[in-house]
Amino acid sequence: MEIGRVQHVGICVKDLAAAMDFYCGVMGFTVDESRPNFGIAGCWLNAGANQVHLIELDDETPSGARHFALEVDDIDAWTAHLAEHGVEARPLKYFPGAGRQVFVNDPSGNAFELNQPDR
Repeated sequence: MEIGRVQHVGICVKDLAAAMDFYCGVMGFTVDESRPNFGIAGCWLNAGANQVHLIELDDETPSGARHFALEVDDIDAWTAHLAEHGVEARPLKYFPGAGRQVFVNDPSGNAFELNQPDR
């Protein structure tokens, strides 16, 4: 037995419409229309070969320790793109082997990382 790829990452958001505007409009994710009606507001988004599930909850307090990471090929271009949309990308100190990293928060305060691996 073995584990395959990460199938999806689920994050809680306070405002589903604002989160969808951010992830689709700024980050370029696309909506996966196959999400069943679970009786709770949410949506499934495609991010390349990855999937992010948004779940709308009023009482979730995001923490930077809980995050997901997306691999990018040009972190400087992404940082500039985010700045054009008024989104701060906070770079971390570079550690050889960890790649170049910036952290971003979505409109609900959820943290995610953009990572450009060392080549």
